[in-house]
Amino acid sequence: MPTDTLLLALTTFFATIGPADLALVFAALTTKNSPAERRVLALRGILVAAGILLFFVVFGSALLTLFGITLPALKTAGGALLFLISLDMVFARHSGGTGTTTEEEAEARTRADISVFPLAMPLIAGPGAISATILLVSESAGNQLRLGAVVIALVAILLLTYLAMLVAIPIQRLLGLTGLAVVSRIVGVLLAALSVQFIFDGIKGSGILGG
Repeated sequence: MPTDTLLLALTTFFATIGPADLALVFAALTTKNSPAERRVLALRGILVAAGILLFFVVFGSALLTLFGITLPALKTAGGALLFLISLDMVFARHSGGTGTTTEEEAEARTRADISVFPLAMPLIAGPGAISATILLVSESAGNQLRLGAVVIALVAILLLTYLAMLVAIPIQRLLGLTGLAVVSRIVGVLLAALSVQFIFDGIKGSGILGG
């Protein structure tokens, strides 16, 4: 199992899905639900999100070919998107790359079932997570071990996200807002460095600098 690919995928998925932040949003959206209902909503949301992301694991490369998108272009665009997400994490602001807008959250509060919207998408399988999935799979370049590492990392982060939603309130009490902010900023810095590397690799692979 390629350790470097596994660590890269774990860090990227952790940052783009954001289990800790997502758990707090989930807790806020399910204040009127019982613990049993929360478990059902969380499980359903994770399964739907997993289906969406695994779809892009299998068909992401085919979609790139269909739309004539090259791997260097995806690396550059994906790196830019991930960099914007990292800025959100470091400076504690919100651009919509990893979550919902205020209007979407307001609409979600009126829904009896939030598992598909906004939980599965865009909270879990958002633009950042989808872009990261396609990018990481493309990076595996047909290497089955590397592809397996990406899938394992994705499943691991989805499982962590599910567990985080189940214990959202205890996590909030344990870490507090300051603790969550520190974790988010550390991961944000790591994601910023990874995203810049993706951009560098994309520009280099494009050949626009003359090799």
